Amino acid sequence: MGNLNQSTLIHSFESENKGISYSRLIILLFLSLLIGGLSGFGLSKIQISSKGEKEFVKASKNAVGVMDKKTFRDKAEGILREGGIDGEGNFHLERPGGESQNVYLTSSTIDLSLYIGKKVRVWGETFAGEKAGWLMDVGLVEVLQ
Repeated sequence: MGNLNQSTLIHSFESENKGISYSRLIILLFLSLLIGGLSGFGLSKIQISSKGEKEFVKASKNAVGVMDKKTFRDKAEGILREGGIDGEGNFHLERPGGESQNVYLTSSTIDLSLYIGKKVRVWGETFAGEKAGWLMDVGLVEVLQ
């Protein structure tokens, strides 16, 4: 063992760089989160249109809601009033012919309380009701008056 070179026995650990440094890891994670957040925000602002069927109509002069004629294919017209019937619907459309002609309404997309007392046309999806003759989830409201 007398001929062993001393340089082969001593090994420096500082000169080896076998991984990513802690500061680079933090910077990489921050950039990944930033890019992911920005791309998610950008994608959330894209509207489906041109035969994609779903397009949110922003509070325009006459209409508010989702233009989705495949889902919201039923329509009705009348004066929007507050109140449902025996827990079904939060609002109803008052139509000619008395209470039996009322359409009871709820909405998962629109605040219908903004249109109380106004003559409106609504598009929605009809559901079976136990007490209501016609129960609809409204997707689009058009103000007629």
